Amino acid sequence: MAEEVKVTEALSMADLEEELNASLKQIHEGDILTGTVISVTDDEVILDLKYYTEGVIRRADFSEDPMVNLKEEVAVGDEISATVVRREGGNGQIMLSRKEANAEFAWDRLQELKDLNKNIHVKVAGVVKSGVIAYVEGIRGFIPASKLSLEYVEDLEEWLGREIDVRVITVDEEDQKLVLSAREILREREAEERKTRVSNVTVGLVTEGTVESLQPYGAFVNLGNGLSGLVHISQISEKRIKHPSAVLKVGDQVKVKVIAVKDGKLSLSMKALNDVAAEEIQEETIELPETESISTNLGSLFANLKLN
Repeated sequence: MAEEVKVTEALSMADLEEELNASLKQIHEGDILTGTVISVTDDEVILDLKYYTEGVIRRADFSEDPMVNLKEEVAVGDEISATVVRREGGNGQIMLSRKEANAEFAWDRLQELKDLNKNIHVKVAGVVKSGVIAYVEGIRGFIPASKLSLEYVEDLEEWLGREIDVRVITVDEEDQKLVLSAREILREREAEERKTRVSNVTVGLVTEGTVESLQPYGAFVNLGNGLSGLVHISQISEKRIKHPSAVLKVGDQVKVKVIAVKDGKLSLSMKALNDVAAEEIQEETIELPETESISTNLGSLFANLKLN
């Protein structure tokens, strides 16, 4: 029993010593402290700083984003670093700013994200005249309207609150300028999807499409479903032509045959369809055997003969 009392006293003394050391720890405004989240409300985050009092980060001091949702951004148990902005709050707590702490190293992280060409998932938090606003590492970023989509964006308001993937394309700490773009990611995804669709196309397929552009070397034909292919000038007509416009114009509906699939590209031919037609005609002629025709004619001849 006496031993248990001694152990308990020893533990109490150790705890007391730890609390005493914590209380003597010098904390100054401007220091960056790291604590564990013990509580999250709509308006503040409470941190355990291993100190005699807790740390508080108010919503306005958490991020540059005025619409930030603390309960979505933070969970109990998370570790957060923040700058001391006031040693004594209204309830004796230490007032902290994650926003200020972020400013110390956020731009370095943003530069790293740019160098790595890394995709970042963001939420559109605001709309301005020529684009939208999103926050990365607590820093306000601008996404130009031309970088939001592969197509023309007519109504920016429709993008408010939408979650998208972007990349950092401009980082300028001195001018506090951060520019983001979704366009490069969308182009890569479109190319990958097109590559998959092209790989499913078989050589010999005959289909219809619309002439979408004419070039000196041939015509590009839109086959629908995001697919298009080139009809080389030599594959447009059996006659020799100087330019595709001699036979085609943009908007024409044409029938083509897939003659090659290589490196994610489709090679098409209009001329090859004549060969297909010739084969079909030949097959129809073969279906009507010449011997049967001769036999029929002889039968008719003998039928008209009168034998005495």
